[in-house]
Amino acid sequence: MYPRNAWYVAAWDVEFAREKPEAVVILGEPIVLFRDSQGKLAALEDRCPHKLAPLSLGRCEGDRLRCMYHGILFDRKGRAVEVPGQDMIPHSLSVRSYPVTVRGTWVWIWMGDAEKIDEALIPETEALDSPNYLMRHGMIDYDASAHLICENLLDLSHLSFVHENSFGSSANHEWSNSPPFVTTLDRGVRIGRWIRNRRYRDGRTVDHWNTYDFLVPGILTMAGYAFPVGTADGLEGAPEAVAQDDVYSITCQAVTPVSEGKARYFFSAGVPRGTDEEARLEQLFKVTLQAFAEDKMMIEAQQKVIAQVPGRNFHPIGADRATTLYQRVARKLEKIER
Repeated sequence: MYPRNAWYVAAWDVEFAREKPEAVVILGEPIVLFRDSQGKLAALEDRCPHKLAPLSLGRCEGDRLRCMYHGILFDRKGRAVEVPGQDMIPHSLSVRSYPVTVRGTWVWIWMGDAEKIDEALIPETEALDSPNYLMRHGMIDYDASAHLICENLLDLSHLSFVHENSFGSSANHEWSNSPPFVTTLDRGVRIGRWIRNRRYRDGRTVDHWNTYDFLVPGILTMAGYAFPVGTADGLEGAPEAVAQDDVYSITCQAVTPVSEGKARYFFSAGVPRGTDEEARLEQLFKVTLQAFAEDKMMIEAQQKVIAQVPGRNFHPIGADRATTLYQRVARKLEKIER
């Protein structure tokens, strides 16, 4: 369920040095990313067509990349422009180039038909240098399929159990006993949930409104809002209005399928700028890292069980509604591509 005509997160922009090739794999395709002397990014197939050596072991030369096996030099479009020892350069001596851009501090790669590229499909995410939020970020490699991570993020009822020591509490099952409101979007789903009388770590008790979009091919943008106790009573869904002052925290996450049974998970977390934001973010990020370690342990264990019993299907329950709706959207987009 990975439409190719979509933007996939390849890396954090802030972690890319100039003139140093970096290897990534997306949807099983090896890609080399490099930033030229002017700071502009390029993305090429990570295979020199001569002997299939990885170009990620190459050397940046201006806005070009040289294979360091036999010295063939490629431009940003993947065309060979120099072959040591010969003047004639075969037209076929080239590699695929990928559209690449930076948005919200993420490096995005278009994996599909270059003629159908659409930058409007890049979801809006909060940059790490946001003027409104103090942000921190990270990345985790998973020995598990990307779709298992997506399913985990689409159903937050697991917070009551997987995260009883971090985000949730199994004492009252507040997350699993609070049904979400799910809406289908053109390229994903929107999920909202009220947690009534939630006690924050800062001592406040509030009605907590959690809402997020989960968009193809695995992009999450979430915000948590704090309202006075009783706000949720009588509401059938989202609050009538939200303000910056209501925001408790935000997070942006991306699940990138690397290959069969492997994925890369990018995440950021932030708190509104203001009083004690450094301390609040430190506490939030500590809990976030703990929770994501809990997820990783469960999902990788799940992947091992799946490998032991191939062909066994999942048995859906009511909490899987958002997952089902998201998968319908993803399959529809895949079908359009065929």
